[in-house]
Amino acid sequence: MSAAPNSVALDRATIEKIVREIVLSRDGAAHNSAPETPNLVVSISARHCHLTDEHVETLFGAGHKLTPMKDLYQDGFYAAEETVMVVGPRRRMLPAVRVLGPTRPYTQVELAFTDAISLGLELPVRMSGNVKGAPGCVLVGPAGVVELKEGVIRAERHVHMNYQHAAYYGVKNGGRMSLRIVSPCATVLDDLVVRADATSKLEVHLDTDEGNAVDLDHATKVELFTRG
Repeated sequence: MSAAPNSVALDRATIEKIVREIVLSRDGAAHNSAPETPNLVVSISARHCHLTDEHVETLFGAGHKLTPMKDLYQDGFYAAEETVMVVGPRRRMLPAVRVLGPTRPYTQVELAFTDAISLGLELPVRMSGNVKGAPGCVLVGPAGVVELKEGVIRAERHVHMNYQHAAYYGVKNGGRMSLRIVSPCATVLDDLVVRADATSKLEVHLDTDEGNAVDLDHATKVELFTRG
């Protein structure tokens, strides 16, 4: 069969050379392009508690399992239907503090500064899980009571991210970043702790006091950065 008019016969070596040049040019363009800015979410983490399996059963009954009510932004985590009463010194109380799931190896209550004042507690600012020496409280559920000797903290503001986000910002797990918030109460919050792992979405957690102080609901821009 004769070649069509104006067609060009190419040998295998020429074809491979052309394909190689196309692939290299695309790789070069991708390498030189600026990395895409990750989608940043800033959330207010209202007062809540984390419970062990044992304490779930004590507070809500033998064999009880937490009932997911609403998925949180981070995959696998949820707000449960269950709430507990948190009782501080001199019988001051918060009547309905949300339980977050899934259960954990330790029970921990996370409150904002004004919550702590209302309970009569002086709370340390800690990373989640660092409860040693923190004040305790009494948790009251429909089926029982748990007395915590320690475990009530003010959660240190932090940013969840995966390792790709960490590489983008040039930070590592346990590092520190700043958050610029543009709103009617614009400000910069320093010393956010970086919590980097393989799967987390990019999300900053502030407590209710911090979120209200910066008027987060009316923010028009949020930006993470590292101090030079």
